Amino acid sequence: MDLIDSGGGILLPYQKRWVQDNSRYKIGMFARQCGKTFTTGLEVVLDCYAHKTKWIIMSRGERQAREMMSESINLHVKAIGIAISDLLEYDYETEGGKVKVLETIFANGSRIIAIPANPDTARGFTGNLLLDEFAFHQQSRKIWAAVFPVASSRGFRVLIVSTGNGKDNKFYELKTAKDSVWSRHKVDIYEAVAQGLPRNIAELKSGLNDPDIWAQEYELQWMDESTAWLPYELINGVESEKAGLPEAYTGQPVFIGNDIGLRRDLWVAWVLEPIGDVLWTREIVVLHRAPFAEHDAVLDELMNKYRVARLCIDQTGMGEKPVEDAKRRYGSSRVEGVLFTSASKLHLANVGKQAFEDRTIRIPMGDEKLRTDLHKLRKTVSATGQPRFVADNENGHADRAWACFLALYAAQNPPSLIEYTPAPSTDWDGVQNDFDDNRNNPTGCWV
Repeated sequence: MDLIDSGGGILLPYQKRWVQDNSRYKIGMFARQCGKTFTTGLEVVLDCYAHKTKWIIMSRGERQAREMMSESINLHVKAIGIAISDLLEYDYETEGGKVKVLETIFANGSRIIAIPANPDTARGFTGNLLLDEFAFHQQSRKIWAAVFPVASSRGFRVLIVSTGNGKDNKFYELKTAKDSVWSRHKVDIYEAVAQGLPRNIAELKSGLNDPDIWAQEYELQWMDESTAWLPYELINGVESEKAGLPEAYTGQPVFIGNDIGLRRDLWVAWVLEPIGDVLWTREIVVLHRAPFAEHDAVLDELMNKYRVARLCIDQTGMGEKPVEDAKRRYGSSRVEGVLFTSASKLHLANVGKQAFEDRTIRIPMGDEKLRTDLHKLRKTVSATGQPRFVADNENGHADRAWACFLALYAAQNPPSLIEYTPAPSTDWDGVQNDFDDNRNNPTGCWV
């Protein structure tokens, strides 16, 4: 049996070329759905099968580390029939807290360890190194500074695979550098399909319906970071697997930003909960071509689900009536309409960028539509010299980004909660009503 062609199927030419390249330093840029996780996992397993060795796989987060182990490493182990002595899962303590470590131990003593990537964990593990989706790692330069000196000084191999993620990261620097040290591979969706990958390109592109994501994720174009208001490095830095989970809500007063859209644009509500000095995204609700009644129903649901301290709504154009209705339903002290002028949009954008730079916000990890919306915003200068923000294309106006900025703006000057106990009411004859006695039922209002 040819082990290179095992693991669940025959390798395509570009996959076999990657596995058979035994270069010590190897970097690959592959389009989405081209099997890069499957292929690199096979290479690691084959090396562990042939030699007593150790591999460290660093993925962008815990979920991705689990996927690598379950959907690639352990899949190949079973397909090839390699003897395993143990499968381990344990916590590893770092300065930033505990991280989950997954480990497969082979009968010959080889080990594969999968961990979420950060500079702390990078320093704690040594061995042959696979950086999976390295362009998306938070603090990619610090991770590289921690791992490469150790790997290079001890003779370990270093493999890097990823799709592109803009230019402001270490993956871009390594992939585009002019040197003879690295063996470089690049396979876009067109080349992969030409070599036998069973994908319908027209169907994929139509279903994705976003030229920016298509250009970056499938055509492997480097997106220009020079004009992006939120470069990918800033977006990467605030992503968390624990963000975007409504069930994680702890009961603190929250702040909601609501960008209004009906036909072409999206209607987006973004919920932030402060935990310490960080604003955690609890929920992002996106509606497209939904009637106003559905907008109201979703907003009612959010207001009932969370303790909302402040709701800021885009009041521009069709937003006038939603703002008026929201003030009537929820109270004018909690609702603020924001007219989108050049000055107000600049202020909102500055508030948003500051939060991303200071890392005082957390957003869901790996949501490509969200990432694209945040990244597509560009600051330009009008003919009169006034700054303006542009994200106008057939896929909207960065509606998620503006909802996020509105939520951050809402959190800037939140109203205070004054708790009080209502005085008991009395009938006309001065006799207190038992059912109106609320002395043991303190309540409060936002002012």
